[in-house]
Amino acid sequence: MYPKGHKAEIGYKRVSSTNQKTDRQLDGVPLDKIFEDKQTGKDTNRPQLQACLDYLREGDRLHVHSMDRLARSLADLQAMVQGLTSQGIVVKFHKEGLEFTGEDNPMSMLMLQIIGAVAEFERSLIRERQTEGIKKALAKGVKFGRAPKLTLADKCQIADLVEQGQEKNALAEQFGVSRQTIYRALKEVQA
Repeated sequence: MYPKGHKAEIGYKRVSSTNQKTDRQLDGVPLDKIFEDKQTGKDTNRPQLQACLDYLREGDRLHVHSMDRLARSLADLQAMVQGLTSQGIVVKFHKEGLEFTGEDNPMSMLMLQIIGAVAEFERSLIRERQTEGIKKALAKGVKFGRAPKLTLADKCQIADLVEQGQEKNALAEQFGVSRQTIYRALKEVQA
């Protein structure tokens, strides 16, 4: 993989959804390899994070834009940093300006715990506000989710066409929906 003694500079990037970009993360940091996940960080079961952890070797340095990109809870963050540094892997968080080597002083560990706890608290507040907002919206009659593909008139028309002998596959194609949607529409009309 690398010549003996080479220390690889490895990057890990994460965004919460596929339509977000990781461009701003680790911009300008020279890296030998980058691992990137596009999914929530609520747990550590992320494919590219696992690949990154498997790839890292003693002497490597893991670069992460910020602590919340690596872990979503203080417990996960501490466990991951301690696990990596115990293997001789350096962990560097660029946004916070912190680097952990395993020979860290009590002050750097305190900073990890404080910043991690603040981030976890912030996420809790965001979830709480989001829940409150959803409850208020539901009380006002706001509907969530995408609009139904078929109107009630479409569903009645489909039921009539099926009764006349039209194939469900053809109807699915005609209305631009799946066969399963046709079956659901028929059940609704029958009910």
